[in-house]
Amino acid sequence: MEEQILASLNELYPLHFIKIEPVTNEMFQCIAKDGYYYFRMTNYKSYDEQLEEVNYTSFLSKEGLCVSPPIASINEKVVETITVNNKEFMAVLYQSAPGIHLPRNRWNSSVLKELGRQIGRLHKFSQKFEELHPLKYINNWYDNEEYAFLKYIPEEEVAIRDIAEQTLSAIKNLPKNHSNYGLLHGDLCRENILVDENVNLTMIDFQDCERHFYIFDLAVPIYSAIEYSFVGGGNIVEYGETITKAILDGYQEENSLTPEMIDKLPLFIRLKEVFEYSLMHMYWDKEKLSENQIRIMNHFRMRLEQNHTLLTI
Repeated sequence: MEEQILASLNELYPLHFIKIEPVTNEMFQCIAKDGYYYFRMTNYKSYDEQLEEVNYTSFLSKEGLCVSPPIASINEKVVETITVNNKEFMAVLYQSAPGIHLPRNRWNSSVLKELGRQIGRLHKFSQKFEELHPLKYINNWYDNEEYAFLKYIPEEEVAIRDIAEQTLSAIKNLPKNHSNYGLLHGDLCRENILVDENVNLTMIDFQDCERHFYIFDLAVPIYSAIEYSFVGGGNIVEYGETITKAILDGYQEENSLTPEMIDKLPLFIRLKEVFEYSLMHMYWDKEKLSENQIRIMNHFRMRLEQNHTLLTI
């Protein structure tokens, strides 16, 4: 498979690639004579939606936000079509970004304050992008399949289905306006942020961008840090409070958040929890669950059914 991809890359792009290495099922690191690149190969979304996403990230890069800009093919296309193993995929090539994925023990309040500041800038540029380029293909969050919670959470899990339905309803009924709702990244976890030695951040992988309440882009890194990045050395509740304050403070250096929206942050943390739980049912094979998968699902079940909150404000 890698040999087929390598051959296609060298046919499509004005670079001489020597080697590729898989990072995930959809992302590959590409080694060329002049350095490193990243290549995304997916049929996760339509061509038009991916093109709009790539145009968005190109715009952000030109505005000065640290994102990985796409590279056009010899056909002057930023989204190409390739065939691998007799299957058709859409392909995007990106310049490599500086920095690394920080180890968990360095995912602290100083880094998250800078992340909050960069998210504030991202949302300002997103508003400008939508003013200049009204969206045609990127969805509102609730139209994406991943939010079809009641389709995937089993009917016998009555309590969790009720919580899912109540959470969706509460957020859908929040008042929307230009300052609190629009195009955002959608998945700003530690794996999608690179950090250099001067704590300069680069946001990568905008494939899950969608129109949503802007505060969701703050809820995701807070949730992800509490769930996956805390490695001890203190109190996890205090860690959650500290990083939440840091990311909110950083955001408000660049953009505004009303007290009403800040008060809703725990609601959006809950949305992310239900989202993750629903994805387990969506993608995991129920007949072949590992012991660790069962443990994770039961952990989520208990937390949701007992209405335990990861964050209070």
